[in-house]
Amino acid sequence: MAAALEVEGLSARYGHVEALRHVDLHVDDGELVAILGPNGAGKSTLMRALLGLVPTEGQVRFCGRAVPRRNPVAATALGLILVPEGRGIFAPMTVAENLELGAYLLKGNQAEFTRRQDRVLTLFPRLKERLAQVAGSMSGGEQQMLAIGRALMADPKILLLDEPSLGLAPRVVEEILEKLGDLNRSGLPIILVEQKAPLALKLARRAYLMSVGSIAAEIDPRHVKSHDDLARFYLG
Repeated sequence: MAAALEVEGLSARYGHVEALRHVDLHVDDGELVAILGPNGAGKSTLMRALLGLVPTEGQVRFCGRAVPRRNPVAATALGLILVPEGRGIFAPMTVAENLELGAYLLKGNQAEFTRRQDRVLTLFPRLKERLAQVAGSMSGGEQQMLAIGRALMADPKILLLDEPSLGLAPRVVEEILEKLGDLNRSGLPIILVEQKAPLALKLARRAYLMSVGSIAAEIDPRHVKSHDDLARFYLG
């Protein structure tokens, strides 16, 4: 299977602090890959580095094309779309306005805008009921749905999600992960950063375990049958 995303020797720093160290990974066409690891392992930095939001060294290629460094607008135009940790919605704006911002690169193509919005509202019917509602007044789960919906309005070629389950009730987490599974089964490659490893491994075809800014192991979810199996990967 062809690789949609190829990362070789990716390193990143915050000042004098090395946050990523020579990360190698790949995501194949149509694949959902989980990035696991404890707080401080470098998972969020990896997501930011893929989009050029932090200074990096190494190579990132998407569909065979180099992703420009320190140019998140160019990365977005290529189809790398991030749903950040904490959702990053525009709380004072309505749901409809948040979705419109996700499609800002369309530049007035109303037919395509309508197609994308219909896809989002079919995936998340609750957003359709709340188009006129101020986003900050919604529940945490609904805000996460909006964050994902806004990302889908950009028509991602690969979707990057950073801790989508953070702060949400288990029932809501299961609902959102089910929708992510639907998106992946439709052919959309996904990178899912998640601390709740058992949930992520239910969806993932492969997983990478990060520790102290590096890839510590690549995991086949079929080989993880229990928490003990997962602990063995964490402990090396």
